[in-house]
Amino acid sequence: MPGLASFGKTLFVLGAAVAALGLVLWLAGRVGLGRLPGDIYVRRGNFTFYFPLVTSVLLSLLLTLVLNLLLRRR
Repeated sequence: MPGLASFGKTLFVLGAAVAALGLVLWLAGRVGLGRLPGDIYVRRGNFTFYFPLVTSVLLSLLLTLVLNLLLRRR
């Protein structure tokens, strides 16, 4: 059954991608990414608001560079 084999391959690739993303997020949390100066953190009583502004900009720049290098057409 070729359809079942391709579906299995797709599931395997998606699972590997999710596992890789989980590893990257776990390592990023251990080195302090997400608690950078400029990230907005407000705590008042029972309310907590967190917006990782600088972390988002940094990740956006990093992903832009990586994707431009990987997808560059010559």
